[in-house]
Amino acid sequence: MPIETITEQFPLDDPTLAETGFYWREHEDVKVLVSIPLEGIGFINGFSTRLGGVSSFPSRSLNLSGVDIDSSDNIQINRSRFLKTLGCDREISTCHQIHGDAIHLVESSVDISDSVDSDALISKVQGRLVGVKTADCVPILIGDKATGAFAAIHAGWRGSVKQIASKTVSRLSAHFGSRADELHAAIGPAASGRSYEVGPEVVSSFLNALPGSSELFNPTHDGHALVDLHLANFLQLVNAGLRPENISIAPFCTIERTDLFFSHRAESVNGPTGRMLSVIGRK
Repeated sequence: MPIETITEQFPLDDPTLAETGFYWREHEDVKVLVSIPLEGIGFINGFSTRLGGVSSFPSRSLNLSGVDIDSSDNIQINRSRFLKTLGCDREISTCHQIHGDAIHLVESSVDISDSVDSDALISKVQGRLVGVKTADCVPILIGDKATGAFAAIHAGWRGSVKQIASKTVSRLSAHFGSRADELHAAIGPAASGRSYEVGPEVVSSFLNALPGSSELFNPTHDGHALVDLHLANFLQLVNAGLRPENISIAPFCTIERTDLFFSHRAESVNGPTGRMLSVIGRK
């Protein structure tokens, strides 16, 4: 779908989108989803789309990670365009995501590495963004106005089973003194419960690890079911002490909206696909 059509369908002042706690930022052809509450309490933040880059997934895609599938030059150009859309020029700390529950502390302005095995990053370093990469998994951004601490979380189904979202809240509390009831969180675009079908292994993993998690599933056939990872992580954040009204959920499914987002599930059958980046940092 052309960028002009996207802009018409999702205008920057879309009141429906605003009701969910988000708005669009746009620079040239790049389009980024921003959490209104996180921005309001002093945090630069953004969930990228696939629009406005130089990568070939297909052409003009904003791929933001993966030197094994794209050139480092393309990724650097795309990240620069992404940051310009956010209105900042900062380094981004990321990690080597392993679908686990490891949480990495970013302690200084030079702490940046894709080689750290982790699926969540926490920090309060001024001038630094932390970010996670997704293409169906759930990206979660958390900000604490009181302490200035912030976090980026990558939660696929394995990370959700291991409760990485609630564990990150605990780490923010233990390391920075954050109070869970004062945190704000934004859950970004991901594979939704309408389209993300999983097999018996995933269903049993949830049920064994998280009693009462049957509400996350809508059975389909032969032990398979649709799973709602947005809901799974929302409930984990609430159980960790966040107020429900302080949690926003983006109203987009990456599987359904490959015109806007990369989707490993929907696109990998045709070859490699790109990665989005979700970032947060103090203003």
